[in-house]
Amino acid sequence: MREVDFEDAETYEPDEGWRRVSMTGSEQFSFEWFEKPPRHSSPMHDHENEQVCLCLTEELTVATEDDEVTLERFDSVWLDAWETHRVENTGDERAVGLDVFAPGRSFDFWTDREEE
Repeated sequence: MREVDFEDAETYEPDEGWRRVSMTGSEQFSFEWFEKPPRHSSPMHDHENEQVCLCLTEELTVATEDDEVTLERFDSVWLDAWETHRVENTGDERAVGLDVFAPGRSFDFWTDREEE
């Protein structure tokens, strides 16, 4: 067993106010807690990992090239590997979510990727 204390977990901000926290993981899966400031969106991107995005507070809008869904508290969406998407907080309050990746994703995804 390996415990991860939230206060001591690895964390960084890809953009101001967009904080990501590495909760746990392995080569098979990884969990990342995140918070997005009001009106913040990740850029459109893709990755080799399948992803489940779970909304924990407020609302998160997840858009692909073909579809868009707004998640409310405890709603989730599954994204296939290589499916181009973005996650946006369209509201006026900080939104919090949890991403699950399979296989596990390197936590430095947003700091090591090249701008598209």
